[in-house]
Amino acid sequence: MCGIVGYVGFRNATDILLDGLKRLEYRGYDSAGVAVKTEEGLKVAKRSGKLSALEALLKEERLEGPLGVGHTRWATHGAPTDPNAHPHTTEDGKIAVIHNGIIENYLELKEALLARGHRFASETDSEVLAHLIEEKYRGDLFQALREALKEVRGAYAVVVAHSDHEEIVAARTVSPLVVGLGEGENFLASDVPALLPYTRRVIFLHDGDLVRLTREGVEITDLSGKAVAREVVEVDWTLEAAEKGGFPHYMLKEIYEQPWVLENTLGGRLWEEEGDVELGLALDPKEVERVQFLACGTAAYAGWYGKYLMEILARLPAEWEVASEYRYRDPVVDGKTLAIAISQSGETIDTLEGVREAKAKGARTLGVINAKGSSITREVEEVLYIHAGPEIGVASTKAYTAMLAAMALLAVRFGRGRGTLSREAAQALIREMRKLPRLVEEALEKRPLVAHIAEKYHQAQDFLFLGRHVQAPTAHEGALKLKEISYIHAEAYPAGEMKHGPIALIDERLPVVVLATRGPLYEKTLSNIQEVRARGGKVIAVATEGDEEIPKLAQDVIYLPEVHPLLAPIVSVVPLQLLAYEVAVLLGRDVDQPRNLAKSVTVE
Repeated sequence: MCGIVGYVGFRNATDILLDGLKRLEYRGYDSAGVAVKTEEGLKVAKRSGKLSALEALLKEERLEGPLGVGHTRWATHGAPTDPNAHPHTTEDGKIAVIHNGIIENYLELKEALLARGHRFASETDSEVLAHLIEEKYRGDLFQALREALKEVRGAYAVVVAHSDHEEIVAARTVSPLVVGLGEGENFLASDVPALLPYTRRVIFLHDGDLVRLTREGVEITDLSGKAVAREVVEVDWTLEAAEKGGFPHYMLKEIYEQPWVLENTLGGRLWEEEGDVELGLALDPKEVERVQFLACGTAAYAGWYGKYLMEILARLPAEWEVASEYRYRDPVVDGKTLAIAISQSGETIDTLEGVREAKAKGARTLGVINAKGSSITREVEEVLYIHAGPEIGVASTKAYTAMLAAMALLAVRFGRGRGTLSREAAQALIREMRKLPRLVEEALEKRPLVAHIAEKYHQAQDFLFLGRHVQAPTAHEGALKLKEISYIHAEAYPAGEMKHGPIALIDERLPVVVLATRGPLYEKTLSNIQEVRARGGKVIAVATEGDEEIPKLAQDVIYLPEVHPLLAPIVSVVPLQLLAYEVAVLLGRDVDQPRNLAKSVTVE
């Protein structure tokens, strides 16, 4: 998730770009840069760190010109350094490119470009776009972009400027881009807040759209060059609403960002033909005999899910550990143990101390982290970044689904590395993983139904969440979300444990949310639902489309698309997030900043 701004008009582009980047800094703050068309040609200024570092540079090296592009980066490929900051240019400095997203086939493109004599200045996947466009350029920048993108696989919002043209060209697939319409000037941004001081008339580009911006107007085509018409929208958002993408809360915006997040987490890492994943880890899975997942809160449930997958696919003994307890029980650890720390912020003190304890006892260490440069990333030997982008809502949503996807990636890599997962089985899983962004989009379409269910049950004093196998962690995460933002008491259990005590809680006043998607323990889950019904409980079932048994047993059913049983939690958690959100809104809670909670827990 990065911030993009583009301008062509009659004002000084540098001022527009900096102002827009400030409004988008929440989208990325590893580095920032601009390219401005001056009388001497395209001039680039960029710096790693906060946007203030770029501002300081531009006070010393003032760039003046009526056209420019700007970028604030959330690093994916390559560390947050000056060379890796955007924009990226060709060797002659005539073409400048900024990019949000991931180019999945960048390595093969880069190798081919290097073989043809191109020189690279960064470690990023984005730089291949500049060189590829240069090769396709024959005087028409728009056509060069179109031809270059035919060779690209992945998610992108890409914006291009050329020193010989009074225009900006751009394209999007998955990653958002918005055009702002002015008089004698036009704008481009990755989000509406950057445009609001200058125009309220915007065009939201669709997947596959290419756009050419000049002072006089805007031209939009598809990848084949066919002209397309897009609606001009008059935005009446406040700045705060715009930062939330028009959503009433950051949490809801982040729930809806999950398809894009999954593209980011998985993009470029799935090697279907080889039946493997590429994580950039030096760690040899054969050297590991035991795995310990260390995490707190939502991240701990991702670790619990990781335990299931690591044991099933890699046949490794695995434990999920509540990090706040881990170091106080003198854990059994040795050099064959891999401690995997999971944290959105990378600053969670209990998880950080757990990593230090594991290291002190000789364990290998790996971080599954969202925030780059955070404390845990500096403590562990290796890092697998989840690329969820900045998460503003205190109750984690999109980072959780990214963590689950990361667990699947790790389990496949370890299974292949240890020889316990066949190439064919891995290929089948990878094909299913590629479907996840679309399946989550379909799950989001269930929001009206979830809102109706929330209306029915939001006055309940208690909720019970049940799930089996890989859906047990999902049940716990669903209960946690409800507790965090609605303040309703909720408990979760593996469904088979219900008869060992929690069944005493069930009566006609208790809503019971059951994860009943098709999987290895489906029939047993149906039996658990029967036990709830026999005691008068109100069953809210999350089930697989086409299941005709569930409506006979549940008062309310949320149907989800068919998904591989081992990947089901990545889709199933979405309606639980929405349920917590809708209940909290009905009760008038502060959804983004619930009482007593902090985004990053850095005290014991």
